[in-house]
Amino acid sequence: MYAVGIDIGSTVTKGVLMTDGIVTGTHRLPTGWSPRETGRRVLADLLARHQVCPGEVQQIVATGYGRQTMEEAHRKITEITCHARGAYHINAAVRTVLDIGGQDSKVVRLGDRGQVVDFIMNDKCAAGTGRFLQVMATQMEVDVSQLEELAAEAKPVQLNNMCTVFAESEVVGLLASGASKASIAAGLLTSVASKICTQAQRVGVVEDVFFSGGLAEIGYLKKVIQEKLGVPVHQSHLAQYTGAIGAALSGMASLEPAGKEQ
Repeated sequence: MYAVGIDIGSTVTKGVLMTDGIVTGTHRLPTGWSPRETGRRVLADLLARHQVCPGEVQQIVATGYGRQTMEEAHRKITEITCHARGAYHINAAVRTVLDIGGQDSKVVRLGDRGQVVDFIMNDKCAAGTGRFLQVMATQMEVDVSQLEELAAEAKPVQLNNMCTVFAESEVVGLLASGASKASIAAGLLTSVASKICTQAQRVGVVEDVFFSGGLAEIGYLKKVIQEKLGVPVHQSHLAQYTGAIGAALSGMASLEPAGKEQ
């Protein structure tokens, strides 16, 4: 039984192929200007890479901000539900999920069976998201991927603004005043970590904590979040695919005989 989860995010679209509850394939592409076309490409590429015919896929479930554009999907489910289900599948001890996406961030608290108990989501502006870091890195004339290396040995500068527009001006001013790119990079990453920690504290942090999304690959962020929350934070090589995994699992569950759906 094959199920596919497609997570159409604002910056990256992720796809997961699952068989019998096991991730057998992943694929991702920049979302670009057309979420609909990118979702289709990710689906087609994912199946082609693993030599699976479209007719062999029993369920395609879409999630993410662009989920409504995925005409091929049998079901469309919110990212809150999918991130909870995906994180619980990766680590059944998880009770709090931190997700920093391209243009939003969210904290989800789970119950003992992985169900959503409470959540908070910042989707009104790009403050403290991947987009925020991308804009700041452009001002510093570096790539986002260089921020962690720059920040590693530096003392973070204090940033007073998280609004992307005002923070951009602040970074320009800091560079003009002689602040090093390393200290600014450390300040930016620390600010992003502080933002998600504030959200987490409003929901209530329950161990274990799982860091999902593309920014979970930045070890500096994980380190600062752990220090600020005072609890261990877990990560996975599948962190960026958490939502897509949850979507695929929802598809598989819908195929279970009545009474067996998890």
